[in-house]
Amino acid sequence: MDAKDILGLPKIPFGTNQEKKTRPPKDSQRKPDGVSREVYALTGGLAPLMPSFDPSHLKRKSQAEKEKITWQWLAFTSSARKDNLQLYHWVKVVNGIPPTDDYSFAKYNKSVGVVKYTDEEYEKYLNDPKWTKEETDQLFDLCDRFDLRFIVIADRFPSKRSVEELKNRYYAVSRAIVVARAASPGEVSGHHLVKDPYNIQHEIDRKRALSMVLSQTKHQERKDAEVLAEAKRITESRIIAKEAEAAELAKATYASADSNERGMTAIDLSPSSDTNVPSSAVVASTTFADITSTPASLRMLRVFLRTNAFDQMVQVANTSAGLRTSKRVEQTIEELGVNLKPKVFTKAVCAEHLELRREILTLLNLQKQLQYKEAEASSHREGSYSETPGTPKRSYRPGDYDRQFLTDSASFGGDRVVKRDHKRKGPGRSSDGPPSPTQPKRVRKMKVES
Repeated sequence: MDAKDILGLPKIPFGTNQEKKTRPPKDSQRKPDGVSREVYALTGGLAPLMPSFDPSHLKRKSQAEKEKITWQWLAFTSSARKDNLQLYHWVKVVNGIPPTDDYSFAKYNKSVGVVKYTDEEYEKYLNDPKWTKEETDQLFDLCDRFDLRFIVIADRFPSKRSVEELKNRYYAVSRAIVVARAASPGEVSGHHLVKDPYNIQHEIDRKRALSMVLSQTKHQERKDAEVLAEAKRITESRIIAKEAEAAELAKATYASADSNERGMTAIDLSPSSDTNVPSSAVVASTTFADITSTPASLRMLRVFLRTNAFDQMVQVANTSAGLRTSKRVEQTIEELGVNLKPKVFTKAVCAEHLELRREILTLLNLQKQLQYKEAEASSHREGSYSETPGTPKRSYRPGDYDRQFLTDSASFGGDRVVKRDHKRKGPGRSSDGPPSPTQPKRVRKMKVES
């Protein structure tokens, strides 16, 4: 049973009376050869508007293809040789024309310019009791022949001479000839033979030390490494100990300086003290200025940057003064039109800048003390207004603050005070005179039973 049975419709296949629509046949186009499938799908088989390549290049031959290259066995000579020796090798010949250039490896033939001397120059400048003229001539001939390869020269030298002796004689003669031929000694002062003379004793010591190192066994090498490691550990521990001592010394120095400054401030602000400052305070401030000229951590070093010293001193001063106080000091310096850091870090400039910071800090401390004294004076004045007119003023001693006072409910003297009737002012009434001071509350008299 389906929907047609439920609705009572005849079972006629749907669309039998409708004509079938015929689709137009597709024009099958074959993908041309040489075109990729992606390009053909994008262009749809249409020819590009502009040619992507020049067809004339397809059949053009390169220049290399036109040349006729052959390899031939030809003779050659080298400019590096003086005997005109003729050798053979394979050469690339282009279009039947053999190359006429020099041998390609002749440019690597470098020779040393050995100094030549005459008999007159030898007799005048080069006489040496340890060397004869024949030995010197043989030495220079071998140096010119073997390009200062002194190991080979020592092997070919007729008499037994060490390599160091041969080097010493050659460089001494060359230096003497260069200096003698110069018009003035200043002209050859930058010459390598004059500037860096050969030192035979240094060379002998160097080779002896090198032979000792190379002849060491593995056990000796291990022992030397342990000694070096122990020396490094001791050096590091000493550096750490010095830094700790410097830090403790700096803390003690700034603590003593801070206590000296506080003592000076107390002396200046105390009303009973004289106007003259004690000499001990002056000495303490002078000593503080001398000590703080260079930080304790840097006084142990022989060389240090003054900029680092200045930064450390300012940092320590800010730490001891506090964050808010240091900010107020910097604000005051900017208000005075002075740079927070000097442009030229000389000793005098740094000392003056630090002195300015110390004076500003002292000024801020004095201002704080002044505010405290003014507040204390104002509180005393307000306390004097609250007393009755007939009551004499009493000077409070330090011991009076520790006494216990009675409450308002009990008293042992005085008359009973009648309460005053305070009239409430109307909305329109106003008093032109100044308000009367508030009267203190009188304590009631207690009845003492007999």
